[in-house]
Amino acid sequence: MLELKKRLARLLLEKSYLEGNFTLTSGKKSDYYFDCKHTALHPEGAWLIGKFFLDMIRSKGGIQGVGGMTLGADPLVSAVTVVSYLEGYPLPGFIIRKKSKGHGTNQYLEGLKNFEPGQNVCLLEDVITTGGTLLKAVDRVREQGLNIVAIMAVLDREQGGRENLAQAGFELQSIFTRNELLEAGKS
Repeated sequence: MLELKKRLARLLLEKSYLEGNFTLTSGKKSDYYFDCKHTALHPEGAWLIGKFFLDMIRSKGGIQGVGGMTLGADPLVSAVTVVSYLEGYPLPGFIIRKKSKGHGTNQYLEGLKNFEPGQNVCLLEDVITTGGTLLKAVDRVREQGLNIVAIMAVLDREQGGRENLAQAGFELQSIFTRNELLEAGKS
């Protein structure tokens, strides 16, 4: 598994990690930017991300599905659902819209027909900075009667998100922190 983690780190650094001066969604300034979609939409990157998340989900136990906020989590959710099926541990997925459709069913969550109220789910995120976007998503998921038992991210920027999620009663699990990503990508 260590070799796979190193391979994922190398892909993330090659495709998703930029250094420079950036303004993040949170409004914070940063000397790097992490756009996971480039890796999550790569065939090997999607498989590796799906595999790592599925292993984390299995070790947690009791999780019956995965979801996340569009657009960042879309490829993550898809990767986990496909890898979970291939590994005989099928997990359905859902996507949380930023705004309701405004027509038809007017829902915030897509994929709900794969779930029953009260089921335990895991929210996936590409990168966590402050956790603000994710906490908004939590409310929408709870409104649909799903029980959030885990939150997982590809990258924890270590800029307060873990602590903000903990204050809301959630423990963040991440595949990498920035330092872990840089270290694993060099080895």
